[in-house]
Amino acid sequence: MFNRFFFKPINNSALIVFRIILGALIAIESFGAFATGWVKRVFIEPQFTFSFVGFEWLQPLEGNGMYYYYVIMGLLGICITIGYKYRWSMLGFAFLWSGSYLMQKSSYNNHYYLLMLIAYIMCFLPANKRLSLDVKINPKSYNALMPNWCLVLIICQLWIVYTFGALAKIYPDWLNGTTMEILMRNKADYFLIGRLLQSENLQLFLTYGGILFDGLIIPILLFKPTRIFGVITSFFFHLFNAIVFQIGIFPFLSLGFLIFFIQPERVEKTFFKSKNQQTKNLNFNYKKLTKLCIVTYLIIQIVLPLRHWLIKDDVLWTEEGHRLAWRMMLRAKTGVCKVHIFNHTYNRNFKVKLNKYLTAKQQKNLATKPDFMWQFAQRLKKEYANKGDSISVYIYSKVSVNGKPYKTFIDSKKDLAATSWSHFKHHPWILPSNAP
Repeated sequence: MFNRFFFKPINNSALIVFRIILGALIAIESFGAFATGWVKRVFIEPQFTFSFVGFEWLQPLEGNGMYYYYVIMGLLGICITIGYKYRWSMLGFAFLWSGSYLMQKSSYNNHYYLLMLIAYIMCFLPANKRLSLDVKINPKSYNALMPNWCLVLIICQLWIVYTFGALAKIYPDWLNGTTMEILMRNKADYFLIGRLLQSENLQLFLTYGGILFDGLIIPILLFKPTRIFGVITSFFFHLFNAIVFQIGIFPFLSLGFLIFFIQPERVEKTFFKSKNQQTKNLNFNYKKLTKLCIVTYLIIQIVLPLRHWLIKDDVLWTEEGHRLAWRMMLRAKTGVCKVHIFNHTYNRNFKVKLNKYLTAKQQKNLATKPDFMWQFAQRLKKEYANKGDSISVYIYSKVSVNGKPYKTFIDSKKDLAATSWSHFKHHPWILPSNAP
């Protein structure tokens, strides 16, 4: 029964259309990052980037290398849209996007992570079997069918994203409207809607509407009688986010996913005018391996967002377990930070001039995120070791979460240059959130 459901041949029109949408969005994201100066600000202007811990070796290409890097990704997006050398184009983009994602986290966004996951998933899906140059070149590759697991995998991935997004919002500062009020505060000067966004009633509507939307949208879209309502609501929700929060292609990528919930017959009729619907029987090799890989992947996707429950203290305070967990726009966090070095070689203590090393955005992250602090301490340690000096690095930081009073964040007596980092354990030099 499970095999029949998993490997049942179904119409592939939604997957084909999504490939075209995805490729276009990839091209827009890549060329847009170049054109708007984002690549320059994030990769070229900084002396170094704060990579994900363990990927410190992954640094931007020298000179104009990152411009070429993003242009190549944009060209791969075009190849994906037109279906030219689809699997190689998709794999090439997935690889390059992963490098860009892991290379820096100063401009972290959940949609960067989602795009990376979807890119790798799409590498394994037969998304070039129609409306592609690959079929023009090799007509025998044409097929209007795909196995049902392709659809199941994408829907399960989306369900995980939205469900954890909803669960993460269920905490006091979100429920009482504090977080939304802070998020809207700096949007008061928006043309036409700025004053409206400051309305307490609207903010409460958005607060609880966000939880309900994230928690219920996938079931609503799956249930045929409520599907139209879900589609209309999705358009309003994602276009609102696009206008107010300006988060790149993410709202439009989310709208693109709606194609998987529309009746295949309607998608077929709308986008495929050809009467040629010849299909080939699908050959299902490696059924057990396919099921094992999909189930393992989905288990990992469920476990990762839960890992912060195994780590001491509140993730909103410690940041431990915050990334890769669909914790989207949940809190406003500000901080002040001072870094001191004690040079054992010369028996000197002095304050580090952060402007010498970091951009303004990197300094903001350094003040509130412990992994940035630890990585910066390791960076300083390496720099001075190259000179033959032995140093200790001490950081004084005070942090405010959601407008609450500032509290000391880091044990300023702990030498961060002499500590190690763990992805799944609490770091005792992060002071408790309930400390006086």
